[in-house]
Amino acid sequence: MNSILERRWTVRGDFTDAEFARARAFYEQMRFHDERLEKVRAMAAELITKWTGHTPRDVGSFGTRLNLETSDLDLGIGYPVEDRDRLRAALAPHTTFLGERKTRFSTSRLVFSFTVDGIEIDLSALTVEDFAVACRMLDRIDQTMTLEERIAHTWVKHLLRSSGRTEQYAAWKLVTYARFCPEFDWVPIPEKTGT
Repeated sequence: MNSILERRWTVRGDFTDAEFARARAFYEQMRFHDERLEKVRAMAAELITKWTGHTPRDVGSFGTRLNLETSDLDLGIGYPVEDRDRLRAALAPHTTFLGERKTRFSTSRLVFSFTVDGIEIDLSALTVEDFAVACRMLDRIDQTMTLEERIAHTWVKHLLRSSGRTEQYAAWKLVTYARFCPEFDWVPIPEKTGT
């Protein structure tokens, strides 16, 4: 496990056949939740569009199919920096503001939270440019990350969380983004490291 964490990536060859079979079975269990999460994501996206006038994209582990059963949903929008006060005012009646988080060397995102049908939704308002970069990264993940890589990544994530290694778990959740988009400085949301 330590060598995987140091490498910040995992592949099929990191596991024996028996362990990878367990990892595949676990991954298939996570896919059982897809239909419900897709419905909740659609409801959340509709609310965000209504509140902000911007259509969100899934920027989290469910969108990349790397989620665990306890994962929340992470949606993102591009929003002009000069209008952030207006955005906070529009979202105030509907969400909890979690704070401003560093995104790249000189930019940040605003993070909000709300709940739909018992599932926590995190909304990140990135700069318009950062959102475009994130969408290109997500497209690359969709097109090039293999099923075996997804299974291996999700298995490591599960092992870290179930063994209580919360800091390493929080960092591991971001390695895919860093691999496919190294120009971003992906930083865990402090209050989310245990989820």
